[in-house]
Amino acid sequence: MAIQMFNTLSGTVEPFQTLEPQRVKMYVCGPTVYNTAHIGHAMSALVFDIIRRYLQYRGYQVQHVQNFTDVDDKIIQRANAEGRDPIVLAEGYIADWHRHVGDLNLLPATAYPRATTTMNEIVSLITTLIERGHAYEADGDVYFRVRTDADYGKLSHRQVDAMRTGARIAPDERKDDPLDFALWKAAKPGEPAWPSPWGAGRPGWHIECSAMIIKELGPQIDIHGGGNDLIFPHHENEIAQSESATDQPFARYWVHNGMLQMRSSAGEIEKMSKSLGNFVTIDDFLADHPADVLRLMVLGSPYRAPLVYDAGTLAENERKLERLMSALRPATGTTSSGAAVETLAATIAQAQRNFEAAMDNDFNGAGATAALFEMVRALNTARDAGVGGEPFGAAQATFRQITEVLGLQLEAQTSDGEGAGPFIELLIKTRADLRKAKQFALADHLRNELAALGVILEDGPQGTTWRWK
Repeated sequence: MAIQMFNTLSGTVEPFQTLEPQRVKMYVCGPTVYNTAHIGHAMSALVFDIIRRYLQYRGYQVQHVQNFTDVDDKIIQRANAEGRDPIVLAEGYIADWHRHVGDLNLLPATAYPRATTTMNEIVSLITTLIERGHAYEADGDVYFRVRTDADYGKLSHRQVDAMRTGARIAPDERKDDPLDFALWKAAKPGEPAWPSPWGAGRPGWHIECSAMIIKELGPQIDIHGGGNDLIFPHHENEIAQSESATDQPFARYWVHNGMLQMRSSAGEIEKMSKSLGNFVTIDDFLADHPADVLRLMVLGSPYRAPLVYDAGTLAENERKLERLMSALRPATGTTSSGAAVETLAATIAQAQRNFEAAMDNDFNGAGATAALFEMVRALNTARDAGVGGEPFGAAQATFRQITEVLGLQLEAQTSDGEGAGPFIELLIKTRADLRKAKQFALADHLRNELAALGVILEDGPQGTTWRWK
């Protein structure tokens, strides 16, 4: 089965066909670096990391570009409020993002272009639009003529005459039409500026991405991604200006993730955002939870739908992670043939097919993780039946391969009690002796005390094993 992908442009699920055989050009809008990144930013990054990993698993070579908007009204406002240089401010948050890439086990992008290092291309693109009659200069500003693009509104499925200006499009008497949007902004006192044919200034938000995409990937790409809050006006404007300049379709597939939402103490659900001040930073989340928990949250919900973040969701995915970890415990038996071995191999093979079918169906993360739990049940059942050796190792290797495709690390918790293993084994033997002597209360007390220290005992047909919680 070919990969099927929902395309915002058509509003339907379509077969995935690339511009070039087995090669994917993918661009994902990155953060505007004016504040600490929160887990809403992480959610979007995780969605496209999972998509990229699966495409690579399917044999595609993925060229993945993610930008930084490092000159913007919000950056300038924050820098002015703190008495800092806006470029230096942005640089600090860019460094933080690169650290988060490692913390969240994200595959690094192929390239990380920035607006401030793409000025020549931005100016050139604006010049082309002016020459073609799609843009005009007004007192040092440059605006795109929306009504020169006959298809304007095709991404957001809006009619031009019914539109209102978007959140980042301010009305201006110098515009030919209220819907026209800024490509270049004339310099203002105290703001960073670059030279241009229209005077010193800086680019508008939308033109930055078009220029970076054309520079890094060319005039046509396979996938353009981002949050669904970017569909209008940002991505709509990207299409308009890019296709007006090149006369070529800009992106084949527009892929948008839903927003992360917070459930308040009163039970109300609202969008997680910096402006509302209700966000959880990536650092704060990772201080208390493994990165795998956040990735499982993302996988458990359709990527195009909103994801509600609350204590219940956290607890559920912590339990999921613990269950996945159980599949990696070593075999306790040595059986390498027989019905139990054959059942294990068949179940693992079918689960892998189920995983691929789920991911082929518009990257169905919930279906993919369900297939993982089929493998978990098979492995744990086989272990209890005494299966070991090469068959058990091969089944675990397949399980591990699939978890890595989804970006799950499944790292065992480490403890400050380095070298505690022999002592724990001694306590396990002591507990066994207590149970033989029918001193069950003392045996249970020992088990509970170990659990309080983060050591989980698991009794099975082959004896008692332990792991860190």
